[in-house]
Amino acid sequence: MRERVGIVSMRENSLTLVGNEVKVGDEAPDFVVLANDLSPVRFSSFRGKVCVLSSVPSLDTPVCNAQTRRLDREAERLGTDVAILTISMDLPFAQKRWSDAAGMKRVQTLSDHRDASFGTSYGLLIKELRLLARAVLLVDRDGAIRYIQIVRETTDEPDYAPVLSALGELT
Repeated sequence: MRERVGIVSMRENSLTLVGNEVKVGDEAPDFVVLANDLSPVRFSSFRGKVCVLSSVPSLDTPVCNAQTRRLDREAERLGTDVAILTISMDLPFAQKRWSDAAGMKRVQTLSDHRDASFGTSYGLLIKELRLLARAVLLVDRDGAIRYIQIVRETTDEPDYAPVLSALGELT
């Protein structure tokens, strides 16, 4: 499997990303993750919607918490043809507890813990930690990747302005 170094770091220590690198314009790879009830969710089932793929290391950290809450707040102004998916390696049970406690309205939390299907399909699996890199990707209704932001320092939040601007162009 392909490995890339120098894309992300944690506390300025370089980390290795594993998996297939995707680029703007590529067809979004399909993947299978788990819903909070352990049922499999195939990404292709969201075809026809604009999808925000928010990749976080763990919802149980302040930055991942803030990122997911921010996207949920932003979703209030978006129509129902936009799906916001937060994907992490957290267990589905932990994701459900977090989502319930946080009062998520629109963000759907999904677990990649079983096979790292999302992480390896998008080149976002951190080899040293078996966690996902912090990233936001936008996929249009036809399944094409239209925006990618991989956050260099894993402990930083994404730059939301360009994400929201690109999202506005798709909705």
